[in-house]
Amino acid sequence: MRALTLALFLAAAPAAAETLSAEIGRTGIGPTAARLAALPAPTNEEVFALAGLKFLGGVEAALQLRWQTGVQADWSELPILRLPIPENPDARAFAPADFTTLLTGLDADMDAARTALDQLGDKPFALEIVLGDLWFDINANGTQDEGEDIGSVTGLTLGGGRMIGVDMIDPAITFDTADAAWLAAYTHFLSGFASTALAYDPEPAIQRVLDSSAAIHALWGDTPPTNAMDMMFGRQVDRVAMVLNALANSPDKALALDAHGHFLSMIEENRRFWSLVALETDNKGEWVPNNRQVSGMGLRMPPGTGARWQAVLADAERLLKGEVLMPHWRFGAEAGINLKKMFEDPPPVDLITWIQGEGFLPYAEKGPLVSPTSWQDFESLVQGDAMLFAVFLN
Repeated sequence: MRALTLALFLAAAPAAAETLSAEIGRTGIGPTAARLAALPAPTNEEVFALAGLKFLGGVEAALQLRWQTGVQADWSELPILRLPIPENPDARAFAPADFTTLLTGLDADMDAARTALDQLGDKPFALEIVLGDLWFDINANGTQDEGEDIGSVTGLTLGGGRMIGVDMIDPAITFDTADAAWLAAYTHFLSGFASTALAYDPEPAIQRVLDSSAAIHALWGDTPPTNAMDMMFGRQVDRVAMVLNALANSPDKALALDAHGHFLSMIEENRRFWSLVALETDNKGEWVPNNRQVSGMGLRMPPGTGARWQAVLADAERLLKGEVLMPHWRFGAEAGINLKKMFEDPPPVDLITWIQGEGFLPYAEKGPLVSPTSWQDFESLVQGDAMLFAVFLN
């Protein structure tokens, strides 16, 4: 009788509250985001979590589409497409429309993340997320499988490399108001990338290369190639051909201007992030630390990193606004290329005329040139890890 009474009591007792981080680890990005979106009165932490999950959900959807179509990580030049994913032995054929679907879906999810961030504003919050709880359901089967954890997908490995100074076990990050600005900046970066790619109407270029590659392989007949050149370089050559064929199109002006706006907003939000993080006095589970803090991931941030990176972004902003010009090897020391004008009236990319200089003449003018000093100072500070830090700091 006592045993039955105890069993009934335990069944009626509320279970220990599950953290948002643990919920993501248990159910995944999509289900957790759906629950948060349905809340009638979410807390500040829940609103930020929804924004972060919309961001991660956009990445997850792109990875799922890649897995379905067998697109591996050989597009090393492009965000999302360069991330490693498990191989799908039953992948369907990749179609040009898939690339458009990937980009438009990514942009929509970035917009949804910004909508949640706008609702949050500068309201204070503190949300602890254990990085080991984050994973992407790449094969869309509802369970976490090998190669789907955030470390395997993003290369977020701990305890090695020059950027990592401290070994960490199950690092936890306490995201706060400053980090909301960092997230907003990253959503603008990915939306800017999507608008730039879509502006060049990539589908016909992709189809052209797929058709020509199939015709080339049909010429082989039953005789294997006499060398391994196609096996080693064929996919890369096709990829470059797709990009160059697309860039030869006359781009859509509205999408180019949309990308220009997103890149400027990215810089504005990044500046807001650094102004907020500079005021922080705590030192617990920091995502990007200030000079007085330590990264919750064991990331070694040289003192002055924020100031040096802001100088790099200030130069980028002046370029985007046409206040300084990009140098060209043939235009001398008094003239350069107005990048703002190139976004306002975007040209097709013609490598021959761009290298020779003729293709840039409509955008060339006399004026101050951007200096490489800020980037060189940043490179010197982070000791050869400039591109890794650039991706992280956004």
